[in-house]
Amino acid sequence: MEVSNAVSATSAGRTSRWRRLADPPWARVRRMLALARERIESLPYDYPPAVIIGADLALLVITGAAVIQRHSYFPSPLPLIAMATAFLPIPLFAIFGVMPHPAILKGSALLSCALFLLQPVSADFAPFVLVVVAGEVAAVASRGLTIGFALLAIAELVAFDLAGHVQWGDTGQRLQGLPMYVLGIILGVFVGVMLQYQRRFLYQERENQAIRANHAADEERRRIAREVHDVIAHSLSITLLHLTAARRALQTDDDVTEAVDALVDAERLGRQAMADIRRTVGMLDAGPALRVPEPSAADIDELIGDFRRAGLAIDYHRTGDLTVVEGAVGHALYRIGQESLANVAKHAPGNAATVRLDVSTERAALMVTNPLPLGPARHGDTGMGVRGMRKRTELLGGTIIAGAADDAWLVRAVFPLGSSACSTIATTLTGLLRIKPQEDM
Repeated sequence: MEVSNAVSATSAGRTSRWRRLADPPWARVRRMLALARERIESLPYDYPPAVIIGADLALLVITGAAVIQRHSYFPSPLPLIAMATAFLPIPLFAIFGVMPHPAILKGSALLSCALFLLQPVSADFAPFVLVVVAGEVAAVASRGLTIGFALLAIAELVAFDLAGHVQWGDTGQRLQGLPMYVLGIILGVFVGVMLQYQRRFLYQERENQAIRANHAADEERRRIAREVHDVIAHSLSITLLHLTAARRALQTDDDVTEAVDALVDAERLGRQAMADIRRTVGMLDAGPALRVPEPSAADIDELIGDFRRAGLAIDYHRTGDLTVVEGAVGHALYRIGQESLANVAKHAPGNAATVRLDVSTERAALMVTNPLPLGPARHGDTGMGVRGMRKRTELLGGTIIAGAADDAWLVRAVFPLGSSACSTIATTLTGLLRIKPQEDM
């Protein structure tokens, strides 16, 4: 079995090679270009392949022009050797996998230019090899290596100019246009440095985007945590009130009907809580089919009714038109009222609560008060519910007070509406962008 598998694999490999050889030339060229692109993209310098290929094409044009200029030296192979030396890093990388280190780039360029200058010509293109490679080295190497190569390149040109291009015992002409070549090397270094700074800025922007994405994800997790906390706290508080009422009805009055009614309400609220939790967790999915309307200010009346049916005494009064309250503000008012009444049921059972909701064209205000329970006072408002109410209010540019006041616990949230809301939110965002610490109210 293993032998047959090996034979099959060998046959498949041979078939694949024969198919590649039988492909038309343009298909083989396309494969070679795709392979070259993959290799270029694997380089650690993170430059687009077009930039690297463009530099190599410029080097090809320069060396080709330098070879053509030396036609009078034919059949000397020195210009062709100089041209091959300039491109030495390419076969080293393509065949042997040797990364084009700056030292290899510098060495090949200096040697190629020296071989060209051994056969001097007028208006020589050969020194521009140093200009192109100076830009390549500056784009990938450190500042020290860049300056070192620029000095070596200039020193090489100056040396050939001073030597008068002595070749095979004959005196040649001095290097024409030396200042232009030196200036070209300096400009090439500047271009490479700009490319390297651009690459650094790209890395910094990617890092900043990753940080912003992490912050956004953390904020979204905190928002969902607040939603889940509010839903669970509300549903458990009312469910426990209904269960307590059912237990008392059975133990004290032996009233089965009242107990059944309380259990039915508890079951209904439990199912509603499960639906709310599914909706909240569904926020993690981008699918629009999972999105359902969130509770708003119009649902506060039903919220009060649920707590009343659970046995909590609530004095509720509402003024104004709830249609002027936008979705985000209405949702925040609902959650703040839900959390406040859940805290009353949890920390002050048996006490009555007062709820006031006042809506005008400029603002919406919700106030929930209840007498403080007997016993030791609570130390601070370190609970997650109060922190969640503060966060909701601050994000919408509102103000909130949550704490003890005149032997009662007071929660009062005020949100601006209309044009005043836009200016307040703009002020809040400006403060957040300035990264000033926010003080607790």
